[in-house]
Amino acid sequence: MRAIAEDVGVSAALVIHHFGSKDGLRRACDEYILGEITAQGDEIGGGGPGTSAAIARWLGDIDLHRPWLDYFSRLLTDGTELGDRLFDEIVAYTEKMFADGVAAGSIRESSDPHMRAVVLTAYGLSSLVFERQIGRAIGEDGLNTTTGQRIAIPALELFTHGLYTSDALLRAAEEALAKGPQQ
Repeated sequence: MRAIAEDVGVSAALVIHHFGSKDGLRRACDEYILGEITAQGDEIGGGGPGTSAAIARWLGDIDLHRPWLDYFSRLLTDGTELGDRLFDEIVAYTEKMFADGVAAGSIRESSDPHMRAVVLTAYGLSSLVFERQIGRAIGEDGLNTTTGQRIAIPALELFTHGLYTSDALLRAAEEALAKGPQQ
């Protein structure tokens, strides 16, 4: 607590007064991070008239968000209950966002809405976990403004237009799963 207080230029007593303990400070940080993530989702995910400006702000300076991106990345990989809780909260937020989109007619229905939210949450957060590899693969230094700008359109093309031109693989998987496990 002393090191944290020193880093921000306050006394450890002040930190303890406001947050009670190191766990209390961490919970406050987690809530802040979740608030940042959901605010971005609310601003960008709606698809309304301000969406383009919101995307431009986000992609214009990813480094502005670097401290909470780094914090969240560590939480995702540290194997703690706090990281698990934040992931679960983002899944719940994503599932609600998709349900709202289905109700509004802007998102297709899913055979398993919860699993879709889990998969897309994991996909969305993968850039934090694989930041180094993504950046290296495109000649950039991790997740930065250029990387984010390069990811945006191909990712949205995938979500908007899909990947396959046929539903043959989907039908084959459904058929295989309907038959049950084969020996």
